[in-house]
Amino acid sequence: MRDQALFDKIDLHLIRVLHTVLTERSVSRAAIRLGMHQPAVSTALKRLRELAGDPLLVRSGSSMVPTDAALRMVEPAADILRSAEALFSDARGFDPRTSTRSFRVAASDYLDPLFLPRLVARIKAEAPLCPIEILPLSPDAHYHAQLADGGADLVIGNWPEPPGDLHLGKLFADEVVCLVSPEHPAVRRGWSLDDWLQAEHIAPTPTHPGARGVIDAHLDGLGLSRNIVARCAHFGQIPEMVASSLLVLTTGRQYCERFTARLPLAILAPPLAFPPLGYYQLWHARTQHSAAAAWLRECVRKVAESLPKG
Repeated sequence: MRDQALFDKIDLHLIRVLHTVLTERSVSRAAIRLGMHQPAVSTALKRLRELAGDPLLVRSGSSMVPTDAALRMVEPAADILRSAEALFSDARGFDPRTSTRSFRVAASDYLDPLFLPRLVARIKAEAPLCPIEILPLSPDAHYHAQLADGGADLVIGNWPEPPGDLHLGKLFADEVVCLVSPEHPAVRRGWSLDDWLQAEHIAPTPTHPGARGVIDAHLDGLGLSRNIVARCAHFGQIPEMVASSLLVLTTGRQYCERFTARLPLAILAPPLAFPPLGYYQLWHARTQHSAAAAWLRECVRKVAESLPKG
C-alpha cells in the first residue's frame, strides 16, 4: 500500500522537472528550458527529494552534480517522457497544423549558415504550435548519447564515420576549399603542400573528446598533419577571425561563399585533393517509426534541397 501511495504522488510534470534538472545540473538552467519560474522548479525539486529520500543534486565546488541515485533515474525518466509523448501523438497520427509536440535538433554550426534559420522557419510555418529547440554539438554533449536518451530527435552535421547503429539520411555534399584574408601571401603566389601544411590554420573545437574532424581524419590517412594554431567552438565566428589575420580555414565551399560578400575574404583551392564533405542527418532506431519524427526528417531534407548552390 505504501508503494501505491508513493506512486499516486508522482505526475508527469514532476518526471519532466526531474529529467531536466538532472541533465542540466542546474535549477536556473532547467527553469529556462522548461519555461518555468525558478522558484517553481525549486519547489518541484523539493517534492522530488522528499519522494526519493535523496538530495538528488549536491554541490561540488561552484557547480551541482547528481547523486548516484539521481544518475540511476536519468534514463528511466527519459523513457517515461518518450513513452508519454508517443502515447497520444503517434497513436492518433501526426498533424503538424495542430500538434504541440516539441522537437529537438542537435546541429553543428559547420553547416551552411542559411540552413538552420530556414529549417526553423519551415517548422514554424508548417507546425506553428510545435516548440523547436536547436541544441549545440559540444564537447560535453556527445550526439550519440543525445539521440539514445531522447535528448535530441535527430542530429545534423558531418563526420568521417558516423556510428553504424544510427540511421542516416544524406543531405548534400560540398567541395573542400580554403578561406583566407586577401592579404594572405598564398593569394598572390599560391602554395605548395608544404606551404599549406605549415601555414597557421584555425579549426573547430572537436564535438567530443577524441573526435577527429573530416579534414584532419583525411590528413591522418595520408600520414600528414597541419599546423593548427587556433581552435574555436563557435564555427560561425571563424570567418571574422580569418578576415583579420593570416589564419587559414579549410571547410566547405558552400559555407565559405556565404561570407565572401560581406567580409574581406578569398577562397583558394587546397594543394591536395580532399573528398567532398558529406552532410547528413542521423537518428536513433527509437524514432524510426514515429510519424512526427519522420515529418521532421522530411523538413530537414527539403530545406537541404532548397539551399542555393554556389
